Amino acid sequence: MKIIEKLVSKTKDHMNHEGVTIAFLGDSVTQGCFEIYKKENNQIETVFDKRYSYEHGVFDILCTFFPMATVNIINAGISGDRSVRGVARLERDVLRHQPDLTVVCYGLNDCSRKEESIGIYTKALREIFEKVLNSGSELIFMTPNMMNTKISPHLQDDDFIKIARNCAELQNNGRFDAHIEAARSLCQEMHVPICDCYAIWKKLSDGGVDTTELLANKINHPTREMNKLFAYELVRTMFSA
Repeated sequence: MKIIEKLVSKTKDHMNHEGVTIAFLGDSVTQGCFEIYKKENNQIETVFDKRYSYEHGVFDILCTFFPMATVNIINAGISGDRSVRGVARLERDVLRHQPDLTVVCYGLNDCSRKEESIGIYTKALREIFEKVLNSGSELIFMTPNMMNTKISPHLQDDDFIKIARNCAELQNNGRFDAHIEAARSLCQEMHVPICDCYAIWKKLSDGGVDTTELLANKINHPTREMNKLFAYELVRTMFSA
């Protein structure tokens, strides 16, 4: 990708080349959300810990590979966000910063039992992809992690168990798989590089790994350690796309 070429050029000629900017558009996982808890008013809240988010991991890796290059990170993740809302805020939160590369990751909140949800999801992704590419930014679509496949014994709160039961049904009945497959097909059609982390999670699950226990909230937020997988795979994609 051109972003790697720019990092190399900056390293070779530090004074006469500018650094790079990478924007990350997505939901709570992108924002850096982990465990969940209840506040005094019974409202569900999330633990925010951006130091361990995957985009911070990308920053660390690129700074290790290219220590003389300036790497600017735009974290445009918002907890609870969906692709449709991503379209609405794309210009404000991403494109106005003129990123060299935009990483898009949606799916967890787009998945629904409603039959039309897949069409809504892919239509919004198409619009995001078109606008990003027309802006001159390079683009990677990263598939999300799996949701829980069971009710973890670590969950004790009734409301958390209810959410986990709903997510497990979407994961186990193939609805989430169908959304991700539709996104993959769109990427192939539009020649958008894909960082397929969902496929890796599925291989882990098929190989006997308890992927539910790899989720910080035991529902849909990967642990801090599993955010490293996203970071490594994204950088690998940058070098191979």
